Amino acid sequence: MDEKDIMGRIHELVEEEHKLREGTEHTDDQRARIQELEKHLDQAWDLLRQRRAKRQYDENPDEAQERPESTVESYLQ
Repeated sequence: MDEKDIMGRIHELVEEEHKLREGTEHTDDQRARIQELEKHLDQAWDLLRQRRAKRQYDENPDEAQERPESTVESYLQ
């Protein structure tokens, strides 16, 4: 997956999240999906940052790998 694909994925996830957050009343399923989207977004942003860092330091960005939710979820924003 290249940066263009990652950015496209991020855009899709953000769009879905915004649609789910519209309104004031959310079902349990909607809240669960929002949490899932947040985790996937964290992973996508992390992968994008890894690729950019590798490129900056003349490493192969294709060696960047998606990290588990449990790893990226605890990062400070």
